[in-house]
Amino acid sequence: MEDLVCPLAVLPTAGGDGEGGGSGSECVSMAALDLRAELDSLLLQLLGDLEELEGKRAVLNTRVEEGWLSLAKARYAMGTKSVGPLQYASHMEPQVCLQASEAQEGLQKFKVVRSGVHAPEDVGPREGALRRRKGPTKTPEPQSSDAPRDPLNWFGILVPHSLRQAQASFRDGLQLAADIASLQNRIDWGRSQLRGLQEKLKQLEPGAA
Repeated sequence: MEDLVCPLAVLPTAGGDGEGGGSGSECVSMAALDLRAELDSLLLQLLGDLEELEGKRAVLNTRVEEGWLSLAKARYAMGTKSVGPLQYASHMEPQVCLQASEAQEGLQKFKVVRSGVHAPEDVGPREGALRRRKGPTKTPEPQSSDAPRDPLNWFGILVPHSLRQAQASFRDGLQLAADIASLQNRIDWGRSQLRGLQEKLKQLEPGAA
């Protein structure tokens, strides 16, 4: 009975004796070609992720700079003592939360979500019950919302537009920071996979770089 030859276990010999040596060399060459194709695809993806990471970091820096500049304009318009820690609420509640989920290949993906947001189906039945209890002609009383208070109200009701611009810039920065963290995880995973493929290629082709 002829022995079964594993394609990845056969290495090309210097002499290449007979059909067995030639067939083994061809199997190794095909496996090496497949690895090189996978390596090229992964490398292209990694380069694309690095380019995207660089772009998001540049946008994040721009948003942070815009936020601080708008905040400085607001302090100039309202007065230095009108925009500062003295106006902070004694009890603060976060407006956004960081949500982590597991994406493909077991990678963690981060997303910024607003806190205190209720689904429409959670509000509908309660509103209908109020209408049945009070009658169809009466408008139901507004329910107290669990949504956190807008921090802009700490500084007054009519705040300058520059203060709202600062808030919008920092909010965009939060989402960008979450995107950058997710992208960095994917890049780290890609580098690890790239090193593993390079080691496999070196085993098949000892002279491969």
